[in-house]
Parts: sequence; structure tokens; C-alpha cells
Amino acid sequence: MSAPRSLVLTAAVLLSCGALFGAFVPAVRVSAPVSAPAISTLPAALSAAVLVTPTLAYADDSSVWIPALSAVGAGFAIGLAAIGSGVGQGIASGRCIDGISRQPEVADDLRGVLLLSLAFMESLTIYGLVIALVLLFANPLIK
Repeated sequence: MSAPRSLVLTAAVLLSCGALFGAFVPAVRVSAPVSAPAISTLPAALSAAVLVTPTLAYADDSSVWIPALSAVGAGFAIGLAAIGSGVGQGIASGRCIDGISRQPEVADDLRGVLLLSLAFMESLTIYGLVIALVLLFANPLIK
């Protein structure tokens, strides 16, 4: 039953890829040679804007990109560290509660292991905070 469906889906994907390929890649045309190439103004304007944009990022011989990207990197560092630690702590706490509810006599052992593992998880969040603070205030990439 799954083989015909797989074949139909494969054929549909191949046809849609062929349609997209035909839409975005122009076919080779055999025509008379053109004496002067026709230049559209839109691609020329876009390429000029791309070439000028990096020069606009500099103000008074100092780069604006490094502090801006450092701030973005600091946000990602602390955000991902906090999200990862929060999810890990939630899963660990939930499993500990499940274990205590199934075997109440090992509650003390599980509680000690849980607190130790929560401390290790929180230390990873603190490492993310340290990286974010270094990127913001003691960035080695800035003179």
C-alpha cells in the first residue's frame, strides 16, 4: 500500500522541482548574436547598493559591525544558555518527581543527585552569561 503512495509522492516532488527549475533557470535560446548586451537598471542598482553597503558601516575609521554583531552574539549566548538550562532542569526535576512517586524510600538519594545536577546545569547558564558579558564589555575584537 505504501509503495504506490511513495511512487506518487516521488513523482510529484520531481515534477515540482522540474517546474521550479524551468521557472528559475532560463532555457538556452539559439538566436542571432546581439551586438550590445542589454543591461537592466534594477540589477545594476542592486549590485551598486551591495557594493556601497559595507562602506556605510564605518564611522570615523571604526567598525560598527563588530559591536553590533557582538551584541547579537551576546543575546544568543545568554538566550540559548538559559533556554537549554531551563529545559534540562525541567526534565530532570520531572523525572526526579516521577522516581520519588514510584519509590518514596529513595527520595533522599534522588533529591541529592537532583540538586547536584541542577547546580551543574545552572553553571552552564552562568558560563553563557560570562560569554555574553565578555562580548559586551571586554570584547577582544575591538581595539
